[in-house]
Amino acid sequence: MSTRDSWVSSVGFVLAAIGSAAGLGNIWRFPWLTASNGGSAFLVVYLLIVVGVGVPGLLAEFVLGRRGRQTPIGALRSLVGGWGAAVGVLNVVTTLVILSFYSVVGGWILRYTVASPTGAYFAQPGRYFGSISYGAEAVAFHLAFLAIVAGIVFFGVSRGIERVSKVMLPAVVVLLAGLAAWTATQPGTTAGYEFYLSFDADYLAANLTSVLGPAAGQALFTLSVGAGSMLTYASYLDEDTSLPQDTIVIAVSNTVIGVLAGLVVIPLLFSQGIDPGQGGPGALFVALASAFAAIPGGSVVATAFFGTVLLAAVTSGINLLETPVGTLVDSFGVPRRRATLLVSLLLAATGSGLALASSVFTFVSGTLADLLLSVGLFAFLAIAGWVIRTEALEEFRAGAGAFTPLAEPWLLAVSWVLPVVVLFSLASSVAPLVGVSLGLGGRAVAAVAVTVACRAAVAVATDG
Repeated sequence: MSTRDSWVSSVGFVLAAIGSAAGLGNIWRFPWLTASNGGSAFLVVYLLIVVGVGVPGLLAEFVLGRRGRQTPIGALRSLVGGWGAAVGVLNVVTTLVILSFYSVVGGWILRYTVASPTGAYFAQPGRYFGSISYGAEAVAFHLAFLAIVAGIVFFGVSRGIERVSKVMLPAVVVLLAGLAAWTATQPGTTAGYEFYLSFDADYLAANLTSVLGPAAGQALFTLSVGAGSMLTYASYLDEDTSLPQDTIVIAVSNTVIGVLAGLVVIPLLFSQGIDPGQGGPGALFVALASAFAAIPGGSVVATAFFGTVLLAAVTSGINLLETPVGTLVDSFGVPRRRATLLVSLLLAATGSGLALASSVFTFVSGTLADLLLSVGLFAFLAIAGWVIRTEALEEFRAGAGAFTPLAEPWLLAVSWVLPVVVLFSLASSVAPLVGVSLGLGGRAVAAVAVTVACRAAVAVATDG
C-alpha cells in the first residue's frame, strides 16, 4: 500500500477544513437560500442548527476519521465491519455526486472571473448567464475548474492541499471583509441589512416547516458534514490534536464567512432594487451582474468578488476530491497521482452530463445532495453513539484538554438527540417529495420511531 500522507501542522488541518466548509456553500448557496426563505428567519434557524447539530455532528465525523485512520470505506470497516464499509461507499458516492455539480458551478465562477475585468456580461446579464450556464461552454469551464482542483490534490496532503489552503483561506477572508466594508458605503443598502439581520418572528412562525429543511441542508452542506470528506481530513491527524477545539474553530470561522458573504450579496442587491431570492441559484449570477453594472467601478468590484468566490470554490473542491482519491490510495493501493487522474476522468464525465441537463442539475444540486448528506450524518451518529461508544469517548478525550468534561454530554447528544433531529429534518424534506402531508407533531413522532427502530436494528446487526 502507498505511504500515507499527513498534515504538517494542526493549523494546516484547520485552515484546510475551514476552506472546505467556506466554499460555494457559503458564498453562492447561502445568500440565495437566505433571501428566498425569509432572510433573518432563515439565518436564525440556520445558526441554531449549526450549533445544535452541525458542531456535534462534525465532531462525530472527526472522531470516526481519526479513530479509523483511513478514508471512509477502510475506516468504517475497521470500526464496525461490513455494514460500515457500505456506509463508506455511500460517503464516496456522495462526494462524487456533490463534486459533479460543484465543478459545474465552479466553472460558472471561473467564467465570470475571466469576464469581469472587461464587464463582458454587464450589458445583458440574463442572456449572458443563459449562454454559459449549460451546454458546450459550461462543459469546457467545468473541465477547467476540475483540472485546477485535481492539480492540487495530485501533490498530496502536505505538499498540495495544506500549502494551498494556508494561502487561499486568508485571501478569501480578507477579500470578503473588504467587500463587506465597501458594500456598507453604498447608498440604499439599509433595507438589505434589515431583511438580513432584523429577526422576523411572524415569518418564522408561519413558515417554520418550509424553512427548516433548507436551513438544515445548508448547515450540513456548508460544514461538509455527512459526506465523509471531513472524516478523510481527520484521518490524517495525530493524537495530540484537540478535536473539540478544532471543531469549534472550524464551525465558527465557517459561519463568520457565510455571514460575511450575506453582508456583501444581500445589501448590494437591495441597493439596486433587485430581489436576491427571485429565480433560484442561477438568478443570483444575473442579479449580481446587474448590480455590478449599475455601480461605479463595477468591473473592479466584480473581479474581486468572483475571484474571491473562485478561491473559496477551489478549497472546497479539494476537500471533496480528496475522499475518493484517498479511498483508492488507502483501500486499493493505487498511487495517488494515478488515483487523482482516474477519479478526475469520472468526474469529467458526470459533471459534463450535468452541465448539459439543467433539470437534472437542479435536482442533484438541491434535493439529492441534501438527502445524501442527511443519511450520511445519521450513519455517523449511529456508529459513534450506538456502536463504538467507548472508543468514541476515548478519541474525544485524546488531546481535548479543557474540553474533556464535555465528552459525556456530547455522546448523549450524538446517541439520541441528534439522530432524532436529523430524521425530523429529513422527514421535512422527503414528505413533500412523496406527496405525504405531515405536521410538526407527525414528523417528530416519525423521527423518534425511526430512530428507535434503527437503534434496535443496529444492536441486532452488531450482536450478530
